[in-house]
Amino acid sequence: MDKPTNVKIAGLGGQGVIRASDILAEAAFRVGFAVKKSELHGMSQRGGSVSSDVRFGKEVWSPMIPAGESDYLVICSSDQVENNLSALKQDGVLIRPDRIDETQLANKKSLNIALLGALSAHLEIPEAVWLETIREAFKPELYEPNEKAFRLGRDAKPSP
Repeated sequence: MDKPTNVKIAGLGGQGVIRASDILAEAAFRVGFAVKKSELHGMSQRGGSVSSDVRFGKEVWSPMIPAGESDYLVICSSDQVENNLSALKQDGVLIRPDRIDETQLANKKSLNIALLGALSAHLEIPEAVWLETIREAFKPELYEPNEKAFRLGRDAKPSP
């Protein structure tokens, strides 16, 4: 049996962690994967830690990623790396916010979408599906800056 792909997205309240996980889950669903998602809001309304687990594959039985089994860990705030590093499996991929040159973002609120772009380079989901999903996730006037953020992240080189 194929194991599901496990992605944890973490950050602080207001950074778009939940929106990013919704877009990831929807994009995976659109290409035919079974998808499960869970969220831990914590003190999200006050800038506290927020995380979301997204699991997708041929079969997925639980929405929660077992400890130390995340294939990908996407962090939206540098101060959340240490809090979440134990979620990443030994050969997993850590996608940090410093991978994105925030000065190139039209809107700093698009960092979560830029990080999804960085993640997308590792996943078997066509770019067109990502962009369609992003288009539907935002008001029309917010699509262009988010599309640019996604492409910036997709083209970004990994952090050292």
